[in-house]
Amino acid sequence: MPTDRPGILGRLRRALLGAPIPTSKAHHERLTPLIGLPVFSSDALSSVAYATEAILVVLVMFSLGVVHLQLPLTVGICGLIIIVVISYQQTIRAYPQGGGSYIVASDNLGETPGLIAAASILVDYVLTVAVSVSAGVAALVSASPALHQYLVYISIGMIVMIAWLNLRGVRESGTVFAIPTYGFIVGMLVLIGVGLFEIPRWGTPLPPIADHVGKDLSLPFAFVLLRAFAAGCTALTGIEAVSDGVQAFKAPEAKNAIKTLRIMAVLLVVMFVGTGFLASHVHQLRIVDPSNPDYRTVVSQIAIAVFGKGSFGFYYIQIFTTLILVLAANTAFADFPRLSSFLARDGYMPRPMARQGDRLVFHNGILVLATASIILIWHFQGNLDKLLPLYAVGVFTAFTLSQFGMVQHWRKLRTPGWRRSFVINIVGAVSTGIVALVIFITKAAEGAWIVLVLLVILYIGFRAVKIRYMAMSKQLALTDSTRPHYARTHRAILLMPRVHRGILKALDYARSIDPNCEAVHITIDERRLPTVQREWQRYAEGVPLVVLNSPHRSLITPVLDYVDQLMTADPEQMLTVVVAEAVSTRWYHRLLQENVAAQLKHSLERRRNVAVTSVRYFLD
Repeated sequence: MPTDRPGILGRLRRALLGAPIPTSKAHHERLTPLIGLPVFSSDALSSVAYATEAILVVLVMFSLGVVHLQLPLTVGICGLIIIVVISYQQTIRAYPQGGGSYIVASDNLGETPGLIAAASILVDYVLTVAVSVSAGVAALVSASPALHQYLVYISIGMIVMIAWLNLRGVRESGTVFAIPTYGFIVGMLVLIGVGLFEIPRWGTPLPPIADHVGKDLSLPFAFVLLRAFAAGCTALTGIEAVSDGVQAFKAPEAKNAIKTLRIMAVLLVVMFVGTGFLASHVHQLRIVDPSNPDYRTVVSQIAIAVFGKGSFGFYYIQIFTTLILVLAANTAFADFPRLSSFLARDGYMPRPMARQGDRLVFHNGILVLATASIILIWHFQGNLDKLLPLYAVGVFTAFTLSQFGMVQHWRKLRTPGWRRSFVINIVGAVSTGIVALVIFITKAAEGAWIVLVLLVILYIGFRAVKIRYMAMSKQLALTDSTRPHYARTHRAILLMPRVHRGILKALDYARSIDPNCEAVHITIDERRLPTVQREWQRYAEGVPLVVLNSPHRSLITPVLDYVDQLMTADPEQMLTVVVAEAVSTRWYHRLLQENVAAQLKHSLERRRNVAVTSVRYFLD
């Protein structure tokens, strides 16, 4: 008999992901700014752990004599952060329904810019997961170099863990991620505060040391500066996330999203400038390739200078830096599925991407993002030097399109105070456009061209999906000449391999469709035929039994031939083929059963006026 109790797979699913959440309680899953900050800002905030180092790596490859320019470049990037944040406040107010760059660019610039913006952000989200997790594991390796040989496996395990937490639900994952985010913020602020008091005791700092000094000495100095600036602009990745996820906040959604964005900006600027200032005063800061087994991050070396090697403060910074860098990937897991759902809703991605699971999250988007980022980690072996050049190209492309979209938005609406908003967004558009160009030019030789190739592939994919959905809609569309087709007769046949309770239940259904239905038996072993006929006459008296021979021991081919024969005799009739299925409630028992109904449906699906119906009889 059927049971309401979930099977073993259902129980395992509930144990891993939690019980289903009713749709009526969706508003309870929304976020306050306190929880929204770790969910949507961990990516941007965590970038201070590697953005300073990214600038220094580029500078020392030219000369140790230009390392002092790290701090001015950091201040310049912070100015850009402020411009972008102010610009995105405008976007949130104008588009409180969320959607970020994709919605803004689509509404104001057209379909193609919108799809390019969407492709750019999706690619950047995949890179966010790969870069954040790789940087987090690098911080872990800094504290315990013996783990370097397991770097890739640890990274993949971290991605699986984050995906699992997000599959459990938005609010639940946000609560878990709040601890490492706020732990990191407190740790970095204490590090910077204590470091400022310790600097006078350090004396005049000795210049940094590196094993790759002067590798780019042949490059023009201006190009090196732009390249270092572009490397540091990874600090801006993740700012877009808040505008994408406005609807994840509690009411008033836009107000809470803007509050979260402002808090994020203040913390990001303070920590970025503070880290850069301390880095410029550390004695003989060692800057090495992250793939080096003896690699120690710049932040870990600052922590050693401030707190001492092996101290509680050092390990606190390393642990929470690792946690926030790994969990910074959650920003992408929060927004990649949401953006994918917008695209699926508009017909540019498969519709299942817009489907919410029973935990009220877009589970298909979470799984796609996890898979793509694991492939990226595996391919590049978790090497930050290889991943970072791909980073930020997409996000600044989306920034630029979004800001130009907002410029067009204000030009069209001309609402009160539109001129001020117009100026803010045009400054943001020009600034991010210039940076996008700089990033691409300076990183093209390092692999940034790969991102452009991916953007083209995604754009073509979006258009192909849209064209297919439009073709399907066209074929299903009604016209003035469309009239329903009514079959003159409705006939049913029951596929009867042997007589049992399930067959008799299916016979009742077949008779409800066609009182004059008939049963069809495919005989493989003729010695059993008399027994089958006697049982049929006993339990289904009056229902004719058609016997079909199957010389090749196939159950499907004789049925197909018989159906074709019936439809040839009367092409206008409606024919239903009824199949009885005895289904076990236990999944491992179902592995023993042959799904004849599915095979028949697949074989008969193109035959006009023919349907296959499965009638189930449940077994314990």
